[in-house]
Amino acid sequence: MLLGSSSSATYFNFFMASNKSHRVRYPAETSWQTALKKARTMSTSAAADDTHMKDAFSKYTDYLNALNEKRERVVKASRDITMNSKKVIFQVHRMSKNNREEVLEKAEKDLDAVTAQYVSRLVKELQGTDFWKLRRAYSPGIQEYVEAATLCHFCKTGTLINLDELNAKLTPLSDPSIEPLKINILDYLLGLADLTGELMRMAIGRISDGDVEFAHKICDFVREIHRELTLVSPLMEASSDMKTKMDTMLQSVMKIENACFSVHVRGSEFVPLLESDDSSYPLLGISDIDS
Repeated sequence: MLLGSSSSATYFNFFMASNKSHRVRYPAETSWQTALKKARTMSTSAAADDTHMKDAFSKYTDYLNALNEKRERVVKASRDITMNSKKVIFQVHRMSKNNREEVLEKAEKDLDAVTAQYVSRLVKELQGTDFWKLRRAYSPGIQEYVEAATLCHFCKTGTLINLDELNAKLTPLSDPSIEPLKINILDYLLGLADLTGELMRMAIGRISDGDVEFAHKICDFVREIHRELTLVSPLMEASSDMKTKMDTMLQSVMKIENACFSVHVRGSEFVPLLESDDSSYPLLGISDIDS
């Protein structure tokens, strides 16, 4: 009986220990199942996030592709504006005392054609968008257009066309319901700086043609532009571009002043020197003018 009782106690203890071991393993299986479900949930969530990210970057790709394509079209339009604005400038340089009205009328018609055919294309590309994103793509063309427009206006009226007057010409090209493209102040001033170089060439040409009075008017006008831009240029964002143009502008002012001063001192005998190839003249410096 004693052995029997001991065996029964031993069996009972073994049974309880076995039962206890079973109870410990059961929660472990539940934790594993929970972890598996959690992993599946995380996998599903990660897949959803991945899809969302792909959709987002797909939109970014489409936007950048569209922007790059628009930039290429804007660059092409800017080149066309530059090329045809130069033709207007060349037309103005054909002006003399005898054909002034005829040449300016032709130049104005050509400038209107540039506005209607090429600037209007640029306006359609950029209206209603953030112009500053693509400014570097179209800025050279706008600067050349400003140069041509201001040159024509000065030769006709003797005054400077301001930015508001230029933008007023572009307003009819835009859809009234969309924000129109406007020439910004930076491009206007940069184009104005280039104008002085063309006026320097025109002043030398007018002196050669015997129209000294008009050359003096150009000299005063260019000096005034240089003086005003000297005060404004340090405030410009594109100060590096303007600094280069200001140096060139100063040289143009000096060439015009030297030519006008030489004519004033030496009179009519100085005019034939302007048409010669002699680069040894110490005051004017014909070689500098041709460069």
